[in-house]
Amino acid sequence: MEPFVLEKEKKERFLDRIRDMVPGGDRLDLCLTCGACASGCPATGLEGMDPRKFLRLAVLGLDDQIAGHPWVWMCSMCMRCTHACPMGINIGAMVYEARNLWPRDQRPKGILGSCDMALRNSSGSAMGISEDDFEWVIEDILGEVRETQPAWKDLQAPVDKKGAHFFLSQNSREPGIEPEEMVPLWKILHIAGVDWTYSKRGWGGENYCMFLADDQSWEKVTRNTIASAMDLGCKVYLNTECGHSTYSVWMGQKKFNIDTPLQIEPIVPHYARWIRDGRLKPDPEWNRNLKIKFTVQDPCQQVRKSFGDPLAEDLRFVVKACVGEENFIDMVPNRSNNYCCGGGGGYLQSGYNEARLKYGELKKDQILATGAHYCVTPCHNCHDQIHKLAEHYQCGYHTIHLWTLLALSLGVLGENERTYLGEDLLDVNLPEA
Repeated sequence: MEPFVLEKEKKERFLDRIRDMVPGGDRLDLCLTCGACASGCPATGLEGMDPRKFLRLAVLGLDDQIAGHPWVWMCSMCMRCTHACPMGINIGAMVYEARNLWPRDQRPKGILGSCDMALRNSSGSAMGISEDDFEWVIEDILGEVRETQPAWKDLQAPVDKKGAHFFLSQNSREPGIEPEEMVPLWKILHIAGVDWTYSKRGWGGENYCMFLADDQSWEKVTRNTIASAMDLGCKVYLNTECGHSTYSVWMGQKKFNIDTPLQIEPIVPHYARWIRDGRLKPDPEWNRNLKIKFTVQDPCQQVRKSFGDPLAEDLRFVVKACVGEENFIDMVPNRSNNYCCGGGGGYLQSGYNEARLKYGELKKDQILATGAHYCVTPCHNCHDQIHKLAEHYQCGYHTIHLWTLLALSLGVLGENERTYLGEDLLDVNLPEA
């Protein structure tokens, strides 16, 4: 190993340059080198890097070993390092700024392409689904449900409904490749009597510009979707089950000082509230004899990084109401201390697939240790990653959205709305014809 050469001419360090940009920047020099950050980080060891080493390089001014290092795209910025740090050093925010050291056109092509696609169309869809195409998919799927499921002939999926209480975002994955996955949520909203709407403009529930560390583009996408909700006169911006979409709008509004009367909220606490209010009445009786076991993934973006343990408690309340408390098994650790699965931070589109699967081993082992048959993930990136982990490592568990489980326990989950259920649940609690 070659010795480090200290420069005679003092240069501005990366650490000094970002001190005013990073929340808690005044604490960046306070590292105790205790290793708490690295000990619980799934990215530790990838490309010979870990959170403690990354921070020490920055403190020592060894910026040339930070700039261009691929580890910044292997860290999901899940903030577990900061959660564990006794000094509260915001290493995740430092990684975000280190991504900015890369020339924009040299950043991972998948993340870059998704960001630029969202910028090219007013729908905000990272998959490039236009306003008109989105509306067509909604009308087509809604018409099919009304025709094939007579009990739902009055089902609604409004678009651009003026004065609706909730503006609902929608991850592009469903209208793009799994349109039937939208239906269970529509049914849940219908049963609960929710006043809601989609919008043609700004409906896209994703923001890969945030993962690209492109503040200007992150802000543009966020302003577009918030303005759409405000133009419709909505009161609450309701994010669908998508962690990074929730965080990007919630934090984007704060970070970019976007003036809005909207309340920006995730959907999980509303599920819990509607159950407590008696507007939704899930029945776990279907699982009394089957005794199928379930666990949950706490999305970093919605729990540790934003809404905290109250959201995690609501998540568990909903799942237990659906499957029976005796059929729920928690991962260890959990809630705000949970391990990231490796789906966030743009990882799924970063191109570093081998590293992503290695990163996910901790999560895979956590799930297997519960013995659960199903992992419930109220986040699209978590769902995709945990599903891929099961396939890659040939695990026996299934990965499902929370809306799937809730609709199943309500007895309204249709035959063609069970994509991610295993054979053990394909015919369980089907609605009456």
